[in-house]
Amino acid sequence: MEKIERFQIILSCLIITIGILLASVIFASRISKNESITVTGSASKIVKSDSASLSFSIQMKAQSQKDAFNLLNKQTPIVADYLTSKGINKEDITINAINGYYNYKRDQKGYSTDEVSAYNANLPINIKSKDVEKIKEISTDIQTLTNKGISIEVYSPEYFYSDLASIKVDLLKEATLDAKQRASSMLKAANARVGSVKSMRMGVFQITPVDSTMVSDMGINDTTSIDKKVTAVANVVFKVK
Repeated sequence: MEKIERFQIILSCLIITIGILLASVIFASRISKNESITVTGSASKIVKSDSASLSFSIQMKAQSQKDAFNLLNKQTPIVADYLTSKGINKEDITINAINGYYNYKRDQKGYSTDEVSAYNANLPINIKSKDVEKIKEISTDIQTLTNKGISIEVYSPEYFYSDLASIKVDLLKEATLDAKQRASSMLKAANARVGSVKSMRMGVFQITPVDSTMVSDMGINDTTSIDKKVTAVANVVFKVK
């Protein structure tokens, strides 16, 4: 019985070994027929934003359009003084045109009438700076202006990196090298080697928060985070030796 079991084990190992060899031969023959292999490589780099902007608006409601505009014009210098006290240069403050709309009274049935009840006005303001931490601080602190009777609606700050063009070139090179290394590892099992490049296609760039796993076929350009991860993808077709 022991001899039979030993024979069965040896026979099983032999069958497995022959199977692996046959699979390698088949894989190698297929590669040889196709004469090429397509591989996707990627490369990433962490960058820190070097500029930022913040948009917000001063809100005002009054009995008439004139009163709303006058009140906004009185509050604007207070807001400007606040911004300059925080280190924002006057030339980096953009004050846009006032816009607004009328509110109309409703009748007993709840229908809107032609009689004006109030006018809502808002004044959009945008600031920018190369000090991204300063913009981040102002985005949370500016609400303190409500203590002075100023109603403010603040939007999320946006962060930008100015040298993306040169980084993209370097990352594409690294992504292509990564594709070559992947192809080399795959071909070793078939006793083949990576040859010259037949064609190469650049994938979309993904600019995301550092810890994000988001991807998009259209690419991502994150402006919500100070630290960003820039990822490049290259689809490369290599000849097989």
